[in-house]
This record gives sequence, C-alpha cells and structure tokens, in this order.
Amino acid sequence: MFLLVTVTLCCVAVAATLALFEPVFGQGPERRIADSRPVDASAHAPVRVVGAPFIPNTNPRQR
Repeated sequence: MFLLVTVTLCCVAVAATLALFEPVFGQGPERRIADSRPVDASAHAPVRVVGAPFIPNTNPRQR
C-alpha cells in the first residue's frame, strides 16, 4: 500500500507540474485524425503456413 501511495503521489506531482507549465511550453502539436476511407480487406499479403492447419475439435469423443 505504501508503494502504491508513493507512486500515485509522484505521478500526481508530475502531472500537476506539467499542467502548471503548459502555458510556458505552449500547446502541443495538433492531433492527426486518420482517414475515414474504407480499407480494402481483400488485399492480404500471402503468408507461409507451417504445419497442419488448426481444426477445432467439435466432437469431444472423437480424436
């Protein structure tokens, strides 16, 4: 508990210090927003499969 409280207080102190000095350092860069264009899901790169493909066992009595 002591360690948790210590880490929490240190994080709060760092956050408060940065919040106080924000006007001095100026605003951060503008956030970039991803394009809203649809992604082509059919354009997969071919991959190499090693070993047998995984097939789930839907019948527990059968191995």
